[in-house]
Amino acid sequence: MAATRPNILFILSDQHAFNILGCYGDQIVRTPNMDRLASQGVRFSNAYTASPICVPARMSLLTGQYPYKQQCWANSDSLASDIPTTAHALGAAGYHPILVGRMHAIGPDQIHGFAERDIGDHITDWYGGTPYSMGVLDKAQRPFRESLVNSGPGQMSYELVDREVTRRTLERLDEIAASRQSGDETPFSLNVGYMLPHQPYVADPEIYARYEGKIAPPRLPRADEGEGTYLAWWRQQTGLNDISVEDEIRARTAYYALVETIDIEIGKVLSKLEELGLDENTLIIYASDHGDQLGERDLWWKQTFYEESVKVPLIMKWTGHIPEGECRSQVVNLVDLSATIVDAGQGPQLPNADGQSLLPLAIDEDADWHNETYSEYCTDGLLAWSGGRVLQSRMVRCGKWKFNYYHNCPHQLFDLEADPDEMDNLIDDPDCQDVVAELLEKILTGWNPDEIDSTIKSRNGEKAILKAWAQGVKPADKYRWETKAEDNWLVK
Repeated sequence: MAATRPNILFILSDQHAFNILGCYGDQIVRTPNMDRLASQGVRFSNAYTASPICVPARMSLLTGQYPYKQQCWANSDSLASDIPTTAHALGAAGYHPILVGRMHAIGPDQIHGFAERDIGDHITDWYGGTPYSMGVLDKAQRPFRESLVNSGPGQMSYELVDREVTRRTLERLDEIAASRQSGDETPFSLNVGYMLPHQPYVADPEIYARYEGKIAPPRLPRADEGEGTYLAWWRQQTGLNDISVEDEIRARTAYYALVETIDIEIGKVLSKLEELGLDENTLIIYASDHGDQLGERDLWWKQTFYEESVKVPLIMKWTGHIPEGECRSQVVNLVDLSATIVDAGQGPQLPNADGQSLLPLAIDEDADWHNETYSEYCTDGLLAWSGGRVLQSRMVRCGKWKFNYYHNCPHQLFDLEADPDEMDNLIDDPDCQDVVAELLEKILTGWNPDEIDSTIKSRNGEKAILKAWAQGVKPADKYRWETKAEDNWLVK
């Protein structure tokens, strides 16, 4: 438990690959603001998401529970409003938790414990609610080949909503500073949710030009994954078998530009915090909900357990409490980040939470830690890009080993020390069968894929009614940023 309750500034981006950051070793991308944050605090080099897709990852971050516990697996799932979150815990501890921007919750509860919320998401609040159009970039924001074909210099509305999120965040910081001048010393809790660098892979032409000609094609070829794998089906389903090298380079170039763009927005927030003197006794956290494969192994977006998809950047700064310029290589998860925020704010521990606070580890690299974590990816087959397929899959990372379980499909086992690129699947190696048995037992303990399959299929019947209701009643979206089709364009 922290001795002093800090202010808490939590910045969460969407789909930021952990390795496309200067402080994580990339020599091309320009991320001076996040790099400076890392130099003033601690970065985690083995941080994982609870799920390599938006909604369950974000809801797990709120609840501190893995998806199977909160029964929120897919982007069409609602998190039950009676599950307490980090925001509830901070509110119970005397904070006034505020969210500006993206949360990506589905359903009537668009607060989940926050006292106030500004700007909101670009999507409807409701499953089956009023859709949005990105004009010429429609489908490019989802896992379809259009996201690679329709990429390059231009403008997409996700960048515009992020600018609004920054603008409102700066206003919120001004309001907090004014309150401090009036004598209110209550610590603040401010969550800032950004969309970038999520596809469409379309970036400001000026920033795009900085990277043009500097970004190479993907480094890793398609691995020998065997017959009948889920990943082979996924490539076919999403059109990834029909992508040119030119498309890949153009999309990767835009992604680098989008990472610089989000760094610029984050820099504005950090500068305002310092300008107002609010950085003192403030725990600053930067993370993303999942990564992006960016063409490695002929895969894009997220939706797999390869490192580029399932690992996230995680940086923590708390001057005077957390050391500066250090790295932690222990295996951690976003569910641990949930416990960390509650710990720092001295809030009540969340019941049934799976994570443990990262503060002792951030403070002392020799603190006791379990080098084991999980991620899961289960689909309900309802979204357009899913091909109607219902899948149950789960990953365990235990020390140097990673086991990827695909129900009714071939599995994967990787030794990440000997094979950090995950090109050599050891699942059938005779010398690794003891490891396979041990990790399979871990995967299936408390996690029953047949029960999950039954639950998801049962809930699909409920979702059919909810979708028909939303399309018939057309309920109002209380928290939604207006997306305009004409705001999206590509340089021809």
